[in-house]
Amino acid sequence: MSAGGGGEPGQPVRGESRWPSLAAVVVAILLTLARPKEMRVAPAWTLPAVEVVLLAVLIVRDPGRIDKRSSFLRGVSITVVALLVLDALLATVRLVATLIHGGSITNSPETLLAAGGIVWSSNLLAFALLYWELDAGGAANRAHRMPKYLDLAFTQQLSPEVARPGWRPRFADYLYLALTTSTAFSPTDVMPLALWAKLAMGLQSMISLAVVGLVVARAVNVFT
Repeated sequence: MSAGGGGEPGQPVRGESRWPSLAAVVVAILLTLARPKEMRVAPAWTLPAVEVVLLAVLIVRDPGRIDKRSSFLRGVSITVVALLVLDALLATVRLVATLIHGGSITNSPETLLAAGGIVWSSNLLAFALLYWELDAGGAANRAHRMPKYLDLAFTQQLSPEVARPGWRPRFADYLYLALTTSTAFSPTDVMPLALWAKLAMGLQSMISLAVVGLVVARAVNVFT
């Protein structure tokens, strides 16, 4: 599957704004602080402290729009996302274990639903950032050129006539991808072509199904 190349010859590279993805990271950090103690794997301040330092490095080294191709900056960005993904996965495991073996959050349906919603939302943002970071070599690389062979095939890439010339997926497109994967439990308008994309979307679907199914079932049991 081929994709369009870089921008028009002679046109300056204009990367996407960093603020949407930065806002997603901030919300994900706030969600970690809102989790019940049973959902945490470390002191509440640990992940936020590390993430703030890493985000500061990214903002200082490449402020505004993401267009600077740097192995160092890409490594920092991948670390930011990897920590959020790992934290979300561990929180999911702890939630499932609590639902199976019981805990303080299972005594109240309101607390249980809130905890499930927090974990579900954490996974949604973490996978959105994962797709955004890994697809086509990351945001900075996409700003300069799209690869010949796609990792994730968006409708605008499969049918270029429906999109403006030089269209590139932005963070909002990956957030929508993560949302549909979590709610439909399968691909919708974005097709995973690379193996990592298939594995990530499959894992996200399984996590969402498990969290929603177990939390709702346990909440119904508590209500009755």
